[in-house]
Amino acid sequence: MLKTYELIDCTNTVFSAFIVCSAILVLKMLAMSYLTSNQRFRTQTFSSPEDAVFSERSEVNFDNEDVNRVRRAHRNDMENILPYLTIGLLYVLTDPLPWVAKSCFVTATVARILHTIVYAVYVIRQPARAICFYVQWIITIYFAVATILFYGRYLV
Repeated sequence: MLKTYELIDCTNTVFSAFIVCSAILVLKMLAMSYLTSNQRFRTQTFSSPEDAVFSERSEVNFDNEDVNRVRRAHRNDMENILPYLTIGLLYVLTDPLPWVAKSCFVTATVARILHTIVYAVYVIRQPARAICFYVQWIITIYFAVATILFYGRYLV
């Protein structure tokens, strides 16, 4: 009987690079929840009355800019990383050039991490955030177009 890991070609360096970078991005997204919670406790602003019991100084407040900035960064991750992970997996199936694919995976991962840093951790003026956003966004578009071109030929 075949074991599950025998069905996956772990020697495929493109797939392995995608898996590692995807796992890093998932951990980064999970860290955003912690960062939001940390900001809420730091500023003593919570989104529900039952959470406001942690301190006498705390209050229910939806307008704290520090908390909202982290939440916007997290939402931006969900809007961009989730499509990237989906199309990235499909792109791997096109049997791309290894150096191109691996370079794209690493570059997109670094860009998303830097995007969070310059947006929610250590705020830097534009165009720092825009550059980080567009680097990953362009790579996602490239993956989508390459995948369409590769598999589109089978539609005819």
